[in-house]
Amino acid sequence: MKPVKVISFGEILLRLSPQWEQHNAALYVGGAEANVAAALAKWGTSVAYISRMPDNGIAHEVNQQLQALGISTDRMLTGGDRIGIYYLEQGKDLKNAGVVYDRKYSSFSRLKPGTVDWDSLLGDAEWFHWSALTPALNEDTAIICKEILEAATRKGLFISTDLNYRSRLWQYGKQPFAVMPELVAHCDLVMGNIWAAHTMLDTNLNTVALEANTREVYLQEAQAVAIEITEKFPRCKQVAFTYRFSQAPTHNLYYATWFDNGTLSVSKAYETNEVVDRVGSGDSFMAGLIHARLSGMDAQATISFAAAAAWSKLFLKGDFNLTAKEDILKLI
Repeated sequence: MKPVKVISFGEILLRLSPQWEQHNAALYVGGAEANVAAALAKWGTSVAYISRMPDNGIAHEVNQQLQALGISTDRMLTGGDRIGIYYLEQGKDLKNAGVVYDRKYSSFSRLKPGTVDWDSLLGDAEWFHWSALTPALNEDTAIICKEILEAATRKGLFISTDLNYRSRLWQYGKQPFAVMPELVAHCDLVMGNIWAAHTMLDTNLNTVALEANTREVYLQEAQAVAIEITEKFPRCKQVAFTYRFSQAPTHNLYYATWFDNGTLSVSKAYETNEVVDRVGSGDSFMAGLIHARLSGMDAQATISFAAAAAWSKLFLKGDFNLTAKEDILKLI
C-alpha cells in the first residue's frame, strides 16, 4: 500500500442531477468521505480512500477518476453488485426534501462485520476520517464503524468525524443518539453544527435564545455546545461548527467556528446570491480542517482556511471541490 497521511472511509456514491426541462441529467462521482479525499488530494495532502465497490465497468471508471485526482485507492474493498445512487436537482441542498436515495443493497451497505483486517488497511497513516452517514445505513455498518475506530485507536491515529445528519437514512430502527455517542468517544475532532450535535449526541440546545436569530447568539451556542461535547467525550479537544443560512435558491450566508482546547475562533462571514452547487461544501470544510492541522496552521488560520474552502465549493458544479489552495487563500 502507498503510504499516506490521511485515510477517509465511507460509501462511494453517484449523483444524478436531473434537468427536467432539458430531459437530461448530469452524473457526478461523490459521497461525503470521497469529497473530503478529493479536496485533500487537490491541496497536496496524501490521502487514501476506503470504500467498497463492485467489480464492474462503472466501478472501474469511478476508480480511475479517484486516482486521476491523486487519491490512493489501493485499500479499496471489492464486492457486491452496485454503487449507491442519489438524485438531487442542481443547486439543491442534501437536506432538501427533493433528495431521493437509491442506496439499498449497494456494495458498501452490504459489507459485513468481522470480514476486514482494519489494522492492516490503516497501515501507518496519521489521520482517520469518517462520518455519521456510515452508521446511518444499517446495523452492520454501525458495527463496522466501531471495528475500524477501535483499530484506528489501537494504532494511535488522530480521528475526526462529521456529524452530517440525514433523517432519510436513519431507517433501521435506531435513533442517532443511541448509536453515535459510542463512536464519537473515539474522536479527537468533531465537526458539524449545533442542531446535528443535539440530534446525534443529545447535547443541549437553547431554543429560546436561538429565536433571536442573531450571530451573537449563534456564536454563544457554538461555544456552549462545544464545551459540552468536550466534557462528554474527554478524548475530543477540538470542535468545529458551521452556520449556513439560505433565503433563496442561489443565496447563502456562511460562517464557522473552531473550538480548540477551550478557545473559540470564528471565521469571517461570507454571503452570496450566486450559489451554483451546495453539495460538498461541508466536506470541503472538513478537508480544510484536516489540511490546516496537518500543515501546522494556528487556530485562526485553521478556521479561516476551512471556511474559505467550504465557501469556494458553492461556485463549482459536482461533488468534488477542485479549487486550488492558492485561490482559497485569496478568499481569506
